Amino acid sequence: MKNTLPDFETCNAARLCKDAAYDGVFFTAVKTTRIYCRPVCPAPAPKAKNVTFYPSAAACEQAGYRPCLRCRPETAPFSPAWNGTKTTVERALRLINDGALDDVDTESFASRLGIGARQLSRLFQKHLGTTPGQAAKTARVQRAKRLLDETDLPMTEIAYKSGFKSLRRFNAVFRETYRRPPTEIKRRARTS
Repeated sequence: MKNTLPDFETCNAARLCKDAAYDGVFFTAVKTTRIYCRPVCPAPAPKAKNVTFYPSAAACEQAGYRPCLRCRPETAPFSPAWNGTKTTVERALRLINDGALDDVDTESFASRLGIGARQLSRLFQKHLGTTPGQAAKTARVQRAKRLLDETDLPMTEIAYKSGFKSLRRFNAVFRETYRRPPTEIKRRARTS
């Protein structure tokens, strides 16, 4: 992505011929309608005297323009929407790794992301081949393993700091994942 805005003539020529090479490089703000567009917008091109060019959608909005409903500037290259549903999954994974799904159900978590639980599950299956619940379980086990390896905390504290609601569940999930109890892992970490 370029840091500087091309000159007016370059931007104007690119928008008039709907040059896709400039999509995401600049945005066209139309003074008469107070709408901003991508250079590839299918709407009829406004007169040059009625346009201003900005380097980002955020700059257009800060100047008081609203996004075009036809070319959807939020989907321009380099915007999060450009990655499509992958962006939602990446955001969900960041939140899960931070423990966001440890204290709420999948429905509440999905609504925090602005989608339904079924849609979130479909996106996880599509992009990761798993469910949000399984991703959260894996994140909890990984946090627990790090704590076992790197600290001398008691098992109960490790379980709760990792996001487990009970020591029993922690032990069960850990045994299921590593095929041994967490105490054995902790002993190995101390002897190595």
